[in-house]
Amino acid sequence: MIQTNWPTILISLKLLMAVACGGAIGFERELSRKPAGLRTNVLVCVGAALFMIVSRHIGSGAPYTDPARLVAQVVTAIGFIGAGVILQSRGSITGLTSAATILLVAAVGITIGEGMFVVAVMTTVLIIIVLVLLRKVERAFVRRGRLFHYQLKTPDAPQALARLLDLLESEGLHMDDFSVKDSDQGYHELRFAVVTSLHKNSRLIKLLPEIGTEVQGSTAAVSD
Repeated sequence: MIQTNWPTILISLKLLMAVACGGAIGFERELSRKPAGLRTNVLVCVGAALFMIVSRHIGSGAPYTDPARLVAQVVTAIGFIGAGVILQSRGSITGLTSAATILLVAAVGITIGEGMFVVAVMTTVLIIIVLVLLRKVERAFVRRGRLFHYQLKTPDAPQALARLLDLLESEGLHMDDFSVKDSDQGYHELRFAVVTSLHKNSRLIKLLPEIGTEVQGSTAAVSD
């Protein structure tokens, strides 16, 4: 009985394992409140595994068949999904880690569909280690600057720009972007961006009123 139904049982085990592996990774993403969370990663992993299973079934060892063809299309489709979770706006890029995670979850699903269970489990564990532990290491040792956008008004744009450059030089900072726009009542609106730390951002916010009025600041950090 079991031997007769073994192909169906094996397929069921593969799909359940895809749910478990995708769920383990998706659970971490859900706890981190990322857009691609539990359900997304489970569906990607199960879908990739199913495509691999169906691809093998269609080929069935027949000549002139290539199971990798269907898998290649899965990788292309995952690229579109990954692009959907990457958002870019005014120098802010978010979702890179989520997109990379989705690609790896699909790879895990393909591995499960191929029957390489040990490799799939090992990869799942490594992905979770990277997402959880390396985030702590990154925060502890790699203090990345954030891209801050500033806006101020001044009646004398050339003088304000000169003073601004002197201020940034004294703080050891460099301007990342800059634009000047005519405002109302003879004022000019200066917009610029600087990559700096939270501490230096607070210091700049306090010093910029010496150059212009109506100082505004916003942040746009590269994140996952």
